Amino acid sequence: MRFAPGVEPSGDSTSEPVYFVVHRRGVVVTREGGGMRMLRAAEARSLRAPAPAAEHFLGRLDDADVYTVAAQDDIVPPFEIVGLRGLFGEVDEVLFGTAGRAVQIVDWAATHRFCGRCATPTERAPGERAMRCPACGLTAYPRIAPAIIVLVRKGDLALLAHGARFPMPFYSTLAGFVEPGESLEETLVREVKEEVGIDVTDIRYFGSQSWPFPNSLMLGFLAQWAGGDIVVDKTEIVDARWFSADDLPMIPPSMSISRQLIDTWLAELRAPAP
Repeated sequence: MRFAPGVEPSGDSTSEPVYFVVHRRGVVVTREGGGMRMLRAAEARSLRAPAPAAEHFLGRLDDADVYTVAAQDDIVPPFEIVGLRGLFGEVDEVLFGTAGRAVQIVDWAATHRFCGRCATPTERAPGERAMRCPACGLTAYPRIAPAIIVLVRKGDLALLAHGARFPMPFYSTLAGFVEPGESLEETLVREVKEEVGIDVTDIRYFGSQSWPFPNSLMLGFLAQWAGGDIVVDKTEIVDARWFSADDLPMIPPSMSISRQLIDTWLAELRAPAP
């Protein structure tokens, strides 16, 4: 494993620390050797935001301790700000995942400086990723919003949709956030019905992926069409159709769990018959 998460450094690293410096518009990087790299300790500390910003230990990347810190507003060359979506596909999966972790932790720390119950300034809880109120004891952990994402199949066809908020003109699998009191399966059935008007059955868990836009955990599923015609909810979905493997639209990049679901469907279709 290239990245091992942690809350406090062990003190035994012999490599120079790596810093993920988080700006409100993305992650601060510098160019080197034809690519981009994260910052060294001295570079990061020269760009850190004024108090009350603080460094947060993320874990160990290869042999280097990894930290994150909020950036000051003004970033000038040789440094530049790259949004998380800009990093997607430009760096490897490990670096992208660590950058997403950094952005979420900096945002959580900035929005939990005061207790949500009594407004007392919070303190870091020792030994865990949490902010604790010294007055009333309320503990706040980083926010994670669970969401389902599902590839629905109908024979050899797959249901793909173009979302109203998609930044690119691609088609993807359906997704939606879990509501209080719902199971993942109940969320899936409700979201598919709300977004495209069909019923599903044979729900199977596929896998999960952290998705830092901004604080999601995507839980992937496969399902089969059980009935109904596509009726698009124009609020969230612009278009939805059944696609064959030979007539696919633009689809998400390979790093996303949506693409992994699509690729799994394609591999099953193209597998030789037993």
